[in-house]
Amino acid sequence: MAGASRGVGRGLARALGEGGATVIVTARSSETGPRTEMRSEAIEDTARMVDLAGGRGHHYLCDHRSERATDEMIHWVLRRFGRIDVVASAVWGGNEGFDGERYADGTAWGTPFWRRSAEPYLGLMQAGPVPALLLARAVAPAMVAARSGLLALVSFGTADAYLGDVFYDSAKAAENRLALAFARELAPHGVTALGLSPGAVATERAREIDEQDPPGETPLYAGRALAALAADSGVSAFAGQVLHAGDLARRYGFTDEDGTQPERLRLAE
Repeated sequence: MAGASRGVGRGLARALGEGGATVIVTARSSETGPRTEMRSEAIEDTARMVDLAGGRGHHYLCDHRSERATDEMIHWVLRRFGRIDVVASAVWGGNEGFDGERYADGTAWGTPFWRRSAEPYLGLMQAGPVPALLLARAVAPAMVAARSGLLALVSFGTADAYLGDVFYDSAKAAENRLALAFARELAPHGVTALGLSPGAVATERAREIDEQDPPGETPLYAGRALAALAADSGVSAFAGQVLHAGDLARRYGFTDEDGTQPERLRLAE
């Protein structure tokens, strides 16, 4: 699971652990190395959560913005474990320095594009779409050779409405388009690529920003959506689509951590 030191990536890893999977947890934050924004969460924490959930967790420190580091990580996994059945990119550094209202450069959320520098946009592309591309490129040869595999890009659905900020919206739309493109090129080789869209997730950062009324969906909800897709022999029917955790919960019957089934988040224009 790429980008799994915290947030949705951690939920993906935990849910696969519930099914007894061996899960490789990768990200930039480690107990023994650097941590993004000096946060407390680390890949070792998530690997232990996988163990506690019933799986086997392993951690690997990786900066997914680097093509070389990503390639080396995939080579290590293949040497040690022999195959990769499911890979998910939940890498997202676009909120680093964001306090719920303003980005690190002081620009407010939703500021018109002509009133802001384009430089932060390049950062957001490096924070999600580029790592997704690098990960897919690194793992695709092994999956194509095996003629099987599931590649999931965690993003946010952009079909219903504009997401409210030009940089954020276009970064998420780029990831969704990558899922479509990957699906078209991988499907003839027996590999399924798709997008996965959580709703309003109570990540560690979201709970800190809005302590009184945090979002109601936990990261585990999207994780159980991925686990259900991974267990579905007919998952190829979803190739190229952006699937919503709330919709998948009703299709497969899983629940969030508290036993509820939060509905798909729909944004109004």
